[in-house]
Amino acid sequence: MGTWQRLLRFGGVVLRPDGGATAPLGRSRALVCRRQLSGAESETLKQRRTQIMSRGLPKQKPIEGVKQVIVVASGKGGVGKSTTAVNLALALAANDSSKAIGLLDVDVYGPSIPKMMNLKGNPELSQSNLMRPLLNYGIACMSMGFLIEETAPVVWRGLMVMSAIEKLLRQVDWGQLDYLIVDMPPGTGDVQLSVSQNIPISGAVIVSTPQDIALMDAHKGAEMFRKVHVPVLGLVQNMSVFQCPKCKHKTHIFGADGARKLARTLGLDVLGDIPLHLNIREASDTGQPIVFSQPESDEVSYISRYVFFFLSLGYILLDIQKKCWQD
Repeated sequence: MGTWQRLLRFGGVVLRPDGGATAPLGRSRALVCRRQLSGAESETLKQRRTQIMSRGLPKQKPIEGVKQVIVVASGKGGVGKSTTAVNLALALAANDSSKAIGLLDVDVYGPSIPKMMNLKGNPELSQSNLMRPLLNYGIACMSMGFLIEETAPVVWRGLMVMSAIEKLLRQVDWGQLDYLIVDMPPGTGDVQLSVSQNIPISGAVIVSTPQDIALMDAHKGAEMFRKVHVPVLGLVQNMSVFQCPKCKHKTHIFGADGARKLARTLGLDVLGDIPLHLNIREASDTGQPIVFSQPESDEVSYISRYVFFFLSLGYILLDIQKKCWQD
């Protein structure tokens, strides 16, 4: 076993490479002593609780060396969020080779980045015991998938997951990054709140198919980011249309322009439409993202359009957000 395992002690629990966990001896039992509180003690506890609640959330702390954090999220799984995050990171790097880009996979239960970025192995440790990201296609990557076996399920409760997320956010040596793209898990639960409340996020990109069921959850995802004061940069409509490779007939399998309608409802922009195409799926499954493996293809042109739109829109929001942090 590598020395990286020294870091994998989440809340007093030791992680095993098979995805399981063991508790150190002496911590499996706890003695609970109960007694009746007097009126004065009860009032003191109430006052203490009120003081704690009045403090609000802890102040966000930036990730060392990272200038801007962009999260890619969705309300529902299976809409192509990870594929979008990977190709967004590669497109940002291709758009400006002087920019350093990182990719963080915080989907603890179902990490996809290792396969999509064709990466395997355990992270090395720096002299300060920080995990070093794995590198491919010029993108620095970190994922829970690097720390456990590929087929091992992560059978953890919420507190262990939160501790793992904290390690992924704070125990990685990113060096100096201009953009860190964060591939979020689907939904609006603990992980999303933990990430949003612990680090300053420059903006969120919401990915959805045009299907009504997916759009319902995408709407919830956008509203969640607004509640935690994260700017939503816009929506990406994925799998927007399928074109038959033989007759060129176009079919809207998941419906037409659903994300555009949702964007109007939310007062947001549609950053772009990405078609349902065999090349995109095959490139992701083989660990050769289409932006890298087929940069001149028609499919990449769709991604490039929304990247340019994202940059033009995002820079404005990023400047506003940066001023807010300074204030």
